[in-house]
Amino acid sequence: MGERNASSFGFISRNFLFFLLAITSILFSLSWFFVLRSTGSPHFVDHSLLSNSAPPSVIDNGSSKESKPKSLDHVKNSVQEEELPQKKKDIKCNKNKKGVLKVYMYDLPPQFHFELLDWKSQGGSVWPDIRTRIPHYPGGLNLQHSIEYWLTLDLLASEIPDNPSACGAIRVHNSSGADIIFVPFFSSLSYNKYSKKSPQKNKINNKVLQEKVVRFVTSQEEWKRSGGRDHLIVAHHPNSMLDARTKLWPAMFILADFGRYPPHIANVDKDVIAPYKHMVKSYVNDTSEFDSRPILLYFQGAIYRKDGGSVRHELFYLLKDEKDVHFSFGSVQKNGIHQASQGMHSSKFCLNIAGDTPSSNRLFDAIASHCVPVIISDEIELPYEDILDYSEFCIFVRTSDAVKGNFLINLVRNIKKDEWTHMRDRLKEVQRFFEFQFPSKEGDAVQMIWQAVARKVPAMRRNIHKSRRFSRTVTGKEEGLKLIPSQPNFW
Repeated sequence: MGERNASSFGFISRNFLFFLLAITSILFSLSWFFVLRSTGSPHFVDHSLLSNSAPPSVIDNGSSKESKPKSLDHVKNSVQEEELPQKKKDIKCNKNKKGVLKVYMYDLPPQFHFELLDWKSQGGSVWPDIRTRIPHYPGGLNLQHSIEYWLTLDLLASEIPDNPSACGAIRVHNSSGADIIFVPFFSSLSYNKYSKKSPQKNKINNKVLQEKVVRFVTSQEEWKRSGGRDHLIVAHHPNSMLDARTKLWPAMFILADFGRYPPHIANVDKDVIAPYKHMVKSYVNDTSEFDSRPILLYFQGAIYRKDGGSVRHELFYLLKDEKDVHFSFGSVQKNGIHQASQGMHSSKFCLNIAGDTPSSNRLFDAIASHCVPVIISDEIELPYEDILDYSEFCIFVRTSDAVKGNFLINLVRNIKKDEWTHMRDRLKEVQRFFEFQFPSKEGDAVQMIWQAVARKVPAMRRNIHKSRRFSRTVTGKEEGLKLIPSQPNFW
């Protein structure tokens, strides 16, 4: 009897120990699960969304750092922007990660940047304290060319510890360790505000500011060292920098297109095409389908244009009697943006026709609306086209074909539901590449522009190095064998 009890007790003890071991293992596994979950996951640009994409290769140079302000986490953006759903959690800026573009930004006086937004410097400070207040950029059509504003804010934010924005680029304070030299002149805003001559002044203020920028930049050692080829200047409005560009042309420009630039001043080899900031609201939580969008083809804007845009009025007469086509005059006045937003959200295809220049904001409004763009602009250049295949979500039509009888309407009608759905789904995937926001996020327009600049750096650096091959030459006999630096060869 005692043996049986002892045996039973041993059996129970073994079962109890096994039970404790199982419970301990389960609790240990759960603890690791919650720890890992709490750390979040990195949110990088999804290069699988891009065609033949590759991360930029930029030489990693050191830089000296000054003392930086505190956190940006509590800042509320004064420029309100609808946030798109993010699949992954955003991460803090990792300034040491490979491929971060190092940018030296000139401390231009405020009259060239934030004073244009009616910001007043306190205590002689060049830059606003973006931890407490972000100067508001004016709305309406001004916003479509606001690229330099977003890039400048992103560089200022990169100096703040625990910066919540992404960091495709960081500001450095040693120009010899920089990949690029940034000129923070709000040229588009200068044109919009100061392009008209004042009766009290002999010169147009916009031209005066351009002259001052040229004098400042060309006098800097950084400009003389490279002949300006490692400088980055934003001139997104097609009429901005028209005077200064003839003197600053060796620099890399960020432009909307090349419509008003001769090839020796701006070209696709040295310059970067950036998207417009779209005017219509992003189509968040879009559940529309092919059959729920009643308008086949949509266009609203200025119908009578010059140059490449003259095709607009020809297309108007070809399409005006089609019942499921909306083709009418429109502007930003009288609730025009809201009407355009509703119209694009209700349309399968949206026309993007050249205007006075090859590009227009309408393309990016269409992308934000998931309305498949139909592009009729033979000379258009597109943002990030070295890594992004627009034929996956856009339809391109030659101008000469578009004005032929029923060519355009038949082409669009023959696109079936499955093909349209595939392009619409692709639009949803690439939409984030065209969103401007602060703080910036991985894969948004700000970060994509920095990556586009970074991809230009190796070729830019190669040209600078080649220009130094014959950096010294022999002068006249009367001075003996005197060696002097040669002038750099530009692009």
